[in-house]
Amino acid sequence: MSRKLGVCYYPEHWPEDQWPRDAARMKAAGLTLVRIGEFAWSRLEPSPGDLQFDWLDRAVAVLAEAGLEVVMGTPTATPPRWMLDKHPDMLAHDAEGRPRGFGSRRHYCFAHLGYRAEAARIARIMGERYGRDPRVVAWQIDNEYGCHDTTLSYSPAARDGFRDWLAQRYQSTEALNRAWGNVFWSMDYDSFDQIELPNLTVTEPNPSHAMAFRRFASDMVVAFNRAQVEALRTLTDAPLIHNYMGRVTEFDHHDLGADLEIASWDSYPMGFLMDRVEGDAAHKATYLRQGDPDFQAFHHDLYRGVGQDGRWWIMEQQPGPVNWAPWNPAPLPGMVRLWSHEAFAHGAEAVCYFRWRQAPFAQEQMHAGLLRADDAEALGLVEARQVAEEIAALPEARMSRAPVALVFNYPSQWAWEVQPQGADFDYFSLCFEMYRGLRKLGLSVDILPADPARLSGYDLILVPGLLNLSAEMTAFLAETPAQVLVGPRAGSKTPELTMALPLGPGLNGLEATVTHVESLPPGAGRALTGGGQAERWIEAIESPIPPRITTEDGAPVLLSADRQSYLAAWPDPEALSRILRDLCAQAGINTTEMPEGVRQRAMGPHRLVVNYSPETRIFEDDHLPPAGLLWKLAS
Repeated sequence: MSRKLGVCYYPEHWPEDQWPRDAARMKAAGLTLVRIGEFAWSRLEPSPGDLQFDWLDRAVAVLAEAGLEVVMGTPTATPPRWMLDKHPDMLAHDAEGRPRGFGSRRHYCFAHLGYRAEAARIARIMGERYGRDPRVVAWQIDNEYGCHDTTLSYSPAARDGFRDWLAQRYQSTEALNRAWGNVFWSMDYDSFDQIELPNLTVTEPNPSHAMAFRRFASDMVVAFNRAQVEALRTLTDAPLIHNYMGRVTEFDHHDLGADLEIASWDSYPMGFLMDRVEGDAAHKATYLRQGDPDFQAFHHDLYRGVGQDGRWWIMEQQPGPVNWAPWNPAPLPGMVRLWSHEAFAHGAEAVCYFRWRQAPFAQEQMHAGLLRADDAEALGLVEARQVAEEIAALPEARMSRAPVALVFNYPSQWAWEVQPQGADFDYFSLCFEMYRGLRKLGLSVDILPADPARLSGYDLILVPGLLNLSAEMTAFLAETPAQVLVGPRAGSKTPELTMALPLGPGLNGLEATVTHVESLPPGAGRALTGGGQAERWIEAIESPIPPRITTEDGAPVLLSADRQSYLAAWPDPEALSRILRDLCAQAGINTTEMPEGVRQRAMGPHRLVVNYSPETRIFEDDHLPPAGLLWKLAS
C-alpha cells in the first residue's frame, strides 16, 4: 500500500508571491499531499453569486507545478456572513434554546434545509470546476462534523425536521405513544405538531423521546453530508473523504462513512489527553508530552472500520503545541515521528500535518505548524522530513485481519448518555478500557460495527454494552467459532430505549436473566474471586450456569456456555486483564505482557513497537528510548 505525507495549507492567508516558496519547501521536505479550500468560502464567493475562483486556480497550479497533489475541501464548515443574512434561521441553538452565533465556525444547524441546499450548491460549483482536474486527487467534504458540540441543535429548524422525521418513522401518534410508553405521566400526543424537542423539560424527558432525537440528529448529519456527496459524485472520480474527530460520538460514523470512499480523522494526542481521555493526575502527568498510549490507536482502528475496504487517512496530525486544550505543552522530541509511524502501522494511506505555517492572527495563533509564524522551521517539520525518508525505505505491506474484533456502536453511546443510571457509566469508556486491556496484552484489534457479515473470521469478539442485541446478532454470536465476550449491559434495551422483555441479555445458548442492576460510586467496588474488583456497574444475574468468576460474597459476574461468555460487571484493569488472558488462551491467541507505555501493532507480517513512556523500556531485548519506535520486519 502507498504511504504519503501531506500538510494542510491556506493560500488565502499568505501573499501570493509566497506560494511558490512554500510549495517548494513542502516538496523538499518529502510532503506530497496538500489540503486546501475547506475554510475559504468568503474568498470564493464574497457575496451571493459573485464567484471568485481565479486565486484558487492559481494556488492549485502553483502546488501542482511543485509536484504536489491537491486535496480539495468544500468550505461548508465556515459559511460567510452574507449567508446568515440570507438564512437568518440557519443557526444551531444550544440546549437552553439560545442561538449559536456568527464569529467563529460551524455556525449552522444540520437540519436547516436552506443551508443544506447552499452547501450542495457550492460543492457542485467546485465539482464542476475541479472534479475532472487530475491535480485534485481527493475531496474533503466539510470539516470535523460534530466539533464544538454542533451535532445536537435545538433550533426551530431542528424542531420542524424532528416532527417530520417522527411522522415518517412512526406513521401515527398512536404508534409513537405506544413505542415511547407515553401513558406514563400523561405524555400522550394527538398530533406530531405537539411534539417539542427534549430540552427545557421540568425534569428528565422520556428517554425514548431523547433517544429518538439522538437518532434524528445523527440522520441530519448523514443527510447534510449526502447532499454534498450527491452534488460531487457524478463530477469526479476522486475519492470523497470526511475528517472525523477523537471521541466525537454524537452521530453514527458508520452510517455517514457508507457514502464515502475514505475515512480520515484529526489526531491531536496531547490535546485529547487533556480533555478527552479519562485518567488520574498521575497518568496524565506521565503522558503529558506524548499523549495516551492507546487513544490514537483506538481511533486508527475505529476509522479503518468506517472507511470503505478499510481505507483511512490522518487528515490533521498534531505537529506541536495546540491552542484549544486546557493546557498545551510541547510534544516530547520524537513524538511527531512516532505518531506518524503508528498511523501507518494501523493502515493509514496518508498522514497530513496541521498546519504548514503557524498563523499570526485570529483564533489559532497559538497552534503550532510545521513552520513558525516567522517562517523558520519548527521541530515538527524536522520530524516530518525524517518520516518521509524512513517510510520510503519500508517494505510494502497490507493490513491483515487482527485476531480480535471489538464491536463499537454509536446508538449505544447515545443510549447510555440518555439513561446512564450512574454518573460515570460511559459506553465509549467501557469500549476503550477493553481496547486498552487488549493492547496491554500485545494484541492487534479491529473495531467494527455490530454487523455479523463483518465479524466473521475472528478468534475473539468483544461486544461490550451493546444497547440492543438483534436476532441476527444473537444468532451469529451463538454460531460463530470465535470466543465471544458480551456485556455488561448488552442486550438490555430495545431500540426505543425501553426495557427488553424477556429481560436481557437474551443470548442464544447462554441462559441468564439480569434481574436488576447497581451503579457503584467511586470507592464502592466489589472484590472478585481471583483478584480485582467490579467498579462503576454490577448486575444481579440469575442463571443455572456455574459462574467462572463471582464477587467474594458469591454473586455471579462471569458466565460461560460453550464459546459465549457474559460479563455482568465493569471490571477494573486487574480483573479485565485476567478475563482477557483467559479468553485469548481459549481462543488460541498468544498474548504478551507489554511494558508500561509500550505497544505493538502488526501490519501483515511486520510489527511496529512504540514507546509512549517517558522512560527507556526494554522489550524483546530491544532498548526503546522515550518516543522510540522499532519496526520488526519479517525476513
